[in-house]
Amino acid sequence: MAEIPVKLLAVGFLAGLLGGLLGIGGGIIMVPAMVSWFAVKQHNAHATSLAVIIPTGIIGGIIYGFHGNIDLTVTLYLVVGSMLGASMGARMMKSIPPDRLKKLFGLMLLLVGLRMVIG
Repeated sequence: MAEIPVKLLAVGFLAGLLGGLLGIGGGIIMVPAMVSWFAVKQHNAHATSLAVIIPTGIIGGIIYGFHGNIDLTVTLYLVVGSMLGASMGARMMKSIPPDRLKKLFGLMLLLVGLRMVIG
């Protein structure tokens, strides 16, 4: 059982490192890892990933803020929109079967990845 916390810490570290370096949400690392390696249910993995974003975002935001890299006006609008969207999304997720949710998550990763590569 001691092996699992070490692996979870490693996944969290990788997600935080990539989040801080690339500005990506840790969910792209954490959700697949939780589902595949730790047998966390798909819905729980999504919810856990969002809960982890809170302290991760605070730490990253503070450090980026010290470097003058945060546009507070843009941040304010994104926070309000994100809070509204997260509230709706969390409610909607309950009605989506786990297999479909997993496919939607994968499709979103694929589309975002293609958009980033293609430009």
